[in-house]
Amino acid sequence: MNRIRYPLTQAALAALLLTTQSPVLQADRFTEADLERWTQEYMAVVDKGEKLFHGGLENENTVSCDQCHPDAANTHPETYPKFQQQLGKVAVLGEMVNWCIQNPLESDPLTLDDPRMVALQAYIHEQRRLVPMAPGKH
Repeated sequence: MNRIRYPLTQAALAALLLTTQSPVLQADRFTEADLERWTQEYMAVVDKGEKLFHGGLENENTVSCDQCHPDAANTHPETYPKFQQQLGKVAVLGEMVNWCIQNPLESDPLTLDDPRMVALQAYIHEQRRLVPMAPGKH
């Protein structure tokens, strides 16, 4: 009898899980006003990233990201994570941004969750918005 009950119990549990209002099984609901606010907040971070990218990191040697990458050209955020020769490993974009901050800019690296790092990456990604993702590509 236990053999029959066990599969039925599993089926009943699965049906119960599928019909409940579990947040894991259901996407968040949001309004057009939410989307507008989130877009405004995102674009404010992109704008901050643009300022940082074009000389706002306040490093002592006054080199800026845009001297090597005008308008974030040749940054290819859509290809990360990928093997990065300068780092000798597979890296995410933020690690490569830090390599640039430490080397050409001769400054201290940022933590990956630093608001400035988030802003820099937001700006870089926004500049390549319509380029298809291609992780690992060189």
